[in-house]
Amino acid sequence: MATTYAIISLGGKQYRVREGERLLVDRLKTDEGKTFQPDILFLGGDGDGELSPTNAAVTAKVVGHVLGDKVRIGKYRPKSGYKRHTGFRAKLSQIEIESIGTGSKRTTAAPKKEEAPKEEAPEAAPKAAAHPVRGYDDLTVAEVTERSKRWRLEQLEATLEHEKQNANRKGAIAALESAIAAKQEKGS
Repeated sequence: MATTYAIISLGGKQYRVREGERLLVDRLKTDEGKTFQPDILFLGGDGDGELSPTNAAVTAKVVGHVLGDKVRIGKYRPKSGYKRHTGFRAKLSQIEIESIGTGSKRTTAAPKKEEAPKEEAPEAAPKAAAHPVRGYDDLTVAEVTERSKRWRLEQLEATLEHEKQNANRKGAIAALESAIAAKQEKGS
């Protein structure tokens, strides 16, 4: 299948993208000039598509961080003299889609990483498989609290370690610790 477009998810919004296309999205934590791989929801082209592909990669580059157009907001109540004006400019990031690929780098690299822990002692395999939840750094504390109930125990523990090392948000740590305690009580 020749991939002509992809639907990606960034900041809770979905975008239909093609190679070489530039678009404005909500501000990303990625620095200017750096590349990243957003979550892929759909790959399509030539009349057929693939939902939630596992062997595909979309590579995007952050071109720059910009401010959106000024939005003016006015409030007015007749006959009372009440008038209020305010406004804001949205913080945005401009990204460029560098490549949309299927069955390339991720497919060849993933089995090699999985084979190495299997050859080692069986105790090392769960530690290597445990990693923070994908897209965790973009979640707010409220989203972490809500979504952590559905994560596996290994993911919760790895995400807690990641949170303590990187962001160290008290609310997120408390939510993860309570989810771990609930999973351990449920298991025993």
